[in-house]
Amino acid sequence: MKAIVVYESKWGNTAAVAKAIAGGLGPDASVMTTDEATPAAIAGADLIVAGSPLLGFALPTEAMLDSIAKDAKNPPAAPDASHRTMRSWLADLPSGSGRGASFETRIWWSPGSAAKAILKELEAAGYKTADEPQKFIVTGRVGPLKDGELDRARQWGATLALKA
Repeated sequence: MKAIVVYESKWGNTAAVAKAIAGGLGPDASVMTTDEATPAAIAGADLIVAGSPLLGFALPTEAMLDSIAKDAKNPPAAPDASHRTMRSWLADLPSGSGRGASFETRIWWSPGSAAKAILKELEAAGYKTADEPQKFIVTGRVGPLKDGELDRARQWGATLALKA
């Protein structure tokens, strides 16, 4: 099975979850940033799992990221804006025939869902839903992840592999 986990991460939490999901999927699963997941790299994928942080109650936009970069309340470590957004990656996603799944990182009380928006776009590109969107919790505005979330991400990856 060609399984690819694609992510957008700003403070490293979503990247850590993506790597844990891939670990659960198995040793042949690939983990890629939105820049690395080119049409050639994902061609023929049996499963695409895509994830992003939930920002402003939605899938991040370029305007949100510009605002975050200018926000004086950010921690000393600035958000990573070196990769394209999940939103822009999904806009260029070529048609596929595999399965799709989605996840997000978020604070526990936040309304909205980046994962639902991602799954909707995967479905529009022809990827059949493999499982319900997943939410992984960060304990502060920019993390770290809540205890146990990486184990839960690995377990979800293993569940997705069993559904192959």
